[in-house]
This record gives sequence, C-alpha cells and structure tokens, in this order.
Amino acid sequence: MSAVQKYSGNDADIRLWSFPGGIHPPERKAPANQAPIQRLALADEFIIPLRQHIGALSEVQVAVGDHVLKGDLLSAPGIEHGLPVHAPTSGEIIEIGEFPLNHPSGLSGPGIRLRSDHLDSWGERKPLADYQQHNHLEVLEHLQHMGIAGLGGAGFPTARKVASAQGIDCLIINGAECEPYIAADDRLMREHADEIVRGSLILQWLTHAKSILIAIEDNKPEAIAAMRNALAQANENTLATQASELALKVVVIPTKYPSGGERQLTQILTGKQVPANGLPADIGILMHNTGTAWAVCRAIDHGEPLLERVVTLTGEAIRRPCTAWVPLGTPVQHLLEQVDFQPEAQQRVIIGGPMMGFTLPHLQVPVIKTTNCVLAPTRKELPPAGPEMPCIRCGACADVCPASLLPQQLYWLANANDYDGLKAHHLADCIECGACAYVCPSEIPLVQYYRQAKAEMREQAIEHHKAEIARQRFEARQARLEREKQERLERHAQAAKAREEALAARKQQPQASDDGAPRTPAKPDANTDPVASAVARAKARKAEREAARAESKESPAESATEAAPPEDPKKAAVAAAIARAKARKAAKQKDEDS
Repeated sequence: MSAVQKYSGNDADIRLWSFPGGIHPPERKAPANQAPIQRLALADEFIIPLRQHIGALSEVQVAVGDHVLKGDLLSAPGIEHGLPVHAPTSGEIIEIGEFPLNHPSGLSGPGIRLRSDHLDSWGERKPLADYQQHNHLEVLEHLQHMGIAGLGGAGFPTARKVASAQGIDCLIINGAECEPYIAADDRLMREHADEIVRGSLILQWLTHAKSILIAIEDNKPEAIAAMRNALAQANENTLATQASELALKVVVIPTKYPSGGERQLTQILTGKQVPANGLPADIGILMHNTGTAWAVCRAIDHGEPLLERVVTLTGEAIRRPCTAWVPLGTPVQHLLEQVDFQPEAQQRVIIGGPMMGFTLPHLQVPVIKTTNCVLAPTRKELPPAGPEMPCIRCGACADVCPASLLPQQLYWLANANDYDGLKAHHLADCIECGACAYVCPSEIPLVQYYRQAKAEMREQAIEHHKAEIARQRFEARQARLEREKQERLERHAQAAKAREEALAARKQQPQASDDGAPRTPAKPDANTDPVASAVARAKARKAEREAARAESKESPAESATEAAPPEDPKKAAVAAAIARAKARKAAKQKDEDS
C-alpha cells in the first residue's frame, strides 16, 4: 500500500492514498476548455447504432418511412435486457441495416439511419417529478427505459449497475478526467454542477450509500469551485433535503495519469484495493461518472432519454477547438466540418484521447454514448509511433503500470498465444491505459497486443461456453434416451405380467357340465405345457376337418366303383385304407381331448 498523505486542496483534511506507477504526459486541455459548451448545427443524416453500451442488442421498433420525434423510442430491450436507443432529433427513418461501428475493430453492426427535418421537435416526455414517492424498482426501470449508460468508460447500463450493487458504503462521482486533451467533464462540471449534484443524490438514494465523494483533479480549479458552490446550495435547497444528512464532499486529488481509472481512483480516495477479477462494489464502493449523474438528473426531472453528450473537439488540425453538445448518431465528418477541420496528408482522427483512443478508419463513424473526444492532431503535434524494435528489458513499463502488472511478460505471453500464462499473470486487470507503451523506448505498441490477446481469449471463452452447452445437451439427450428405454422395458414387463395373470385367471374359472351345473375344473397336470396343449387342440380340429372331407368323398367313390370297375384296384384299396386310418386317428384324438 502506498503511503498516506493529506492534501491541502480540500476543505478539510482528507486522507488520500496513491496508486503505483502512473505518468505525467502533457495535458493540452486548454485549447478546448476556454469557451462554454457550444451547440453545432444538426447533421442532415444520423446513424444510430443499436448497441452503444455493454450488453445485448435492442430490438428495432420502427420501420423505413416512419416519421419520429426527438426522444421517440427506436429500439426496445430484448429478452437479454439491453438498452434502448432513441431518436436524437425529429425526422424520417430511411434505412435499417449494417453501418460502421465506433469501435477499434472497424467492423460494421446493426443500426438505423435517420434523415433530419431540422425542426428538432420533441416527442412526449415523462419525468418522475417526485422520484422518492416511487419504489426503487420503478425508478431503475425508468432509467433503463431512458437508455442511461455510463458516460465515462465502457458504457455499462446504469440501472443494472445500481441494481446489482449491494451494501454500498461510498458513492464516488468521478470527475478526474485525467487523459490529455479531453475537457468534456471539466466544462460539464463548470456549467451544470447543480444537475450533477442532483443526479448524485438520486444515485445515493438508489444505493443507500452513506457518503458521496466527488473527485476532481487539481488542474480543474473552475470545476472545483462550481461543484463546491452547487453543494452549498444543495444543503439549503429543498431540491435535495437529504444533502445535509450526508457526508457529501468535493475531494481534490493530485493530477496524475491514470487517476481517473476506476480501480486507481478507488485506491486514492479510500486506500482499498479492488480484488483481482472483482469490482469496486465487492468492497462497498460504487463509482459513476459526472456525465452519468447529469444524465440521471435529466431523465428523472425532465423525462429526457440519453440523446446527446458533451464531446471535446480538439487537435491542431482543428482551427476552432471546443467542447460541444453532440446528438448521438452524428457522423464525425459533420462535426469536423463545423469546427474548421484542416487535414494534412495522412491525417489521423482519433476517438478518445491519445493514450486510450483509437484511430478511425474513415469519418462516417457516428458519435455514441461513450464518445468523449474527437482528436485530430498534426504529425508534428502527435508523431505516429515509429517502427517496433526488440524489447531491451529495461523494465520501464513495469515501473509505470498502475495495476502492478508485468507488461513485458504479458507482451511475450501474448506473442506466444499463451492464454493460460496470460490468465496467470492477470491480463484481465490491465485497464489499457497505455502508460507502458508511452514510456517504451522500443516503441512497442503493448496495448495493441493486450487488446488482441483479450479479444482472442474472449473468443476462446465463447467457444468453450458453446462446447460446454453442446456437451450438456448431448448428455441430457443420452440420459433422456436411456430413461425412455427403461420406461419401455418397464411397460413391456408390466404387460407380460398382466397377460400371465389373465391366463391364470381363465384357467381357474369353473366350467359347466353336460347337465348345466358348474363343474370343478380338473387339476392341471404339472407337466402339461399350456403352449403344447394349444397346439394339440389345433391339430385335433384340423384332423376332424380332414376326416369330414374324407367321408364326404367316400360315397361318390363307392358309387363310381359299383357303376364301373376301377381302373387300378390296388390304388383304390390303398386310398381306402388311408382314409380309414385317418378316421380312426381323429376319433382317438377326440376321445383324448374329451
């Protein structure tokens, strides 16, 4: 554990801890945060991806040709409880299909194309005027229906994050915004501090947290002052009567990258370390971004779905850098046209900051819920990485790793596709901050190797899960077939037993005598086989029929003999002898049966 320190930038002495590693890259936030948040002209067309969050896809609820209003539902959560998306403005649905994703992979995904009518007409809004008169489930369902997701990281659905957290002691509102160039949260805190405080109190009511800490790096003095003023007003305002009962503080932390990481900020404020493969909620802490708190306030108090967010537009290739309210689904190309983009040869456009961002394959990619910055640097300002050279084992990457990992070892294991080794060295704890690649003298793109290895491990886990499901289904089928076989054998055994019982009952039934009186059946011979008796009776009946036919043929034969002498007396004698023998045998068999 790092040494404890007291930081004088807070109203009271608050103990702060430190996390291992970290770096201090040039901040370069000033170009974009000097003016208030702007509103740019609406784009002619919007591309709204159906997945802008962690989780399942939502199901389309509109058709091509439909006219929608701002805030109307475009897709609804399916059976796997994804997040819905809403119309960012009014207009007409002109296409439903596959579109470029705002993702490092550069792949395409399902989405909706909307042609704006430039009226920006709102549809129906349904706020929860007094949310405390509703139960927690109703409020969480409202946030889910409004499509609220985390605006500071991976975009985890807020309602699910809150609902899954139990026993929360501290709610942290993350306003650190530690990555260079990005100033979206800074400007939001300056201009909408009261709504951030309001949203924080709503989240506290939902989580029953005992305290709220709003963390801000010390390089944002205007945001710190605005948040403190908002807290002072909240203590006196009936808008948040419970504020006086809470330990609600603005905590100023030293500027250090990546202090805005969930695990790192948790350690700075509480001294607690999130367990490997765990979450802050496992140690009684829940963290949300300042933008998420603002979106919660707008959804509860105004009934507004998450339709827009603050985006930083910066870089020396942009002549008018700024922060702007950007409707979700706006193509990046339209944004750059609004801020006087002057591209150079082989111009790069990065989504996110220089440390954790990724370069766009083209400019038709839309802004989504997790887009906080569009960076267009010149080659002089942010030179591209040089050719990758062999690792010299200097250990600089391990010194700056905020998760106390071994980046060099992870690099070798990733190259060797040693997934078991990567798991053993806790690759899942890597937050992909890029500090290791920033200090690497060999210019090895370490984070790219880690991202690729993580993706391959996810695919492997998915395939393993599919194989496990297939195995379970096969074993269940085999068990069912065996069960059905045993059931058939049981039915056959029961039927055979029933037939034997019925046969025994028929043998024991009394038979009538010649005078009509019931006759006690003769005691069956123990050596008599029922099957043999049945065969004997059948043979007797057959012999009787043959004897009758023989007798019926005998008279015509005799008359024919009297009329004319037989042609062969010997044959006639043999035939008569045979007939007599058959008749005697039949009579004898009949006597035995009776």
